[in-house]
Amino acid sequence: MIPENFAPSRDRAMAPGREGNQASSLSDPMRIAMGLEYDGTAFHGWQLQDEARTIQAVVEAAVARVADHPVRVHCAGRTDRGVHAEEQVIHFDTHSQRAERSWVLGTNVNLPPEVAVSWARPVDPAFHARFSAIARHYRYRILCRPTRSPLARDRAVWLHQALDLEQMQAAAAFLVGEHDFTSFRALGCQAKSPVRRVHYCDWAREGERLELRIGANGFLHHMVRNIVGVLATIGRGEAEPAWVEELLAIRDRTRGGVTAPPQGLYFVRADYPAAFALPQRAGT
Repeated sequence: MIPENFAPSRDRAMAPGREGNQASSLSDPMRIAMGLEYDGTAFHGWQLQDEARTIQAVVEAAVARVADHPVRVHCAGRTDRGVHAEEQVIHFDTHSQRAERSWVLGTNVNLPPEVAVSWARPVDPAFHARFSAIARHYRYRILCRPTRSPLARDRAVWLHQALDLEQMQAAAAFLVGEHDFTSFRALGCQAKSPVRRVHYCDWAREGERLELRIGANGFLHHMVRNIVGVLATIGRGEAEPAWVEELLAIRDRTRGGVTAPPQGLYFVRADYPAAFALPQRAGT
C-alpha cells in the first residue's frame, strides 16, 4: 500500500498514463469506457456546474492529463449532490493510444481520493454510457437506531425510530412493473416520458441497517429518493401500503410525500448488452 503522504510530483503524474503508449493517431477517434467508484459527499453532484466542484469536472481533468487533450465524458446515470456510486460507467473519445492499465493508473494518479477508476476498455463507437444501458440499479441505506452514528453520517440516512419492514415491502410490491411514475419524480424532471419499468424493488435488513434494492430500465430525477420517502412514511405507520398504488394512479407529484436525503443513495451499476463485453463486476 502506498503511504498517504507519498504522492508523485506534478511532473511525474503523467508517467502511469504514458506507460505502454503508442503514437497518437490522426484517424477516427477511439472510444474508451471506464468504471468509476466515488464518494459524492464533497461534490455538487455529477454534472458540470460553474464554480462548483463536481464529479464530471474532476474526472474530465484527470482523463485529459492522460490523453494530452481536453475530453468530454458521458455517464450512465447523473447523480445528485451527496449521492455515491459503486460502479458508474462513463465513456469518452480520444485520438491518444494508451494501454488499458495506463488509462486506469494514469487517471487515478490525477483524481482526488474520493474518486477512482476501477477499469478501462476500448469499446465499439456505437457504445454510449447512457443510451446503451438497458437497466440501472440503485441502493438506499437507512440506519434505524435511537442514536446517530458519526461513522455512517455520510453513508446512510439515520432515523431514530423503527420502521415496519413488512409494511414497506408490501408497499414496494406495487412499484414493480411498468407504470407512470409522475408522482415519484421531481417537479423539474426533464424526461420526455414518466413511464418506467421497475424490475425489482425489495427491502433487506441487517441488524439496525435497512437497504432498499431497486432496478429498472431507467429512473426519473429524484425517483428513488421520492420512493424511499413514501415507503418510509408507510414504515412509520402514517399511511397504508395501498397509498403507493393510489399515488401511481393520481400522477401528481405534489401528493407524493417528502424526498429522502441524498446521502443514503448509491448508484450501483448499469447493465449493457453482452456484445460490448465490459469488464464489470458480476451481480448487483
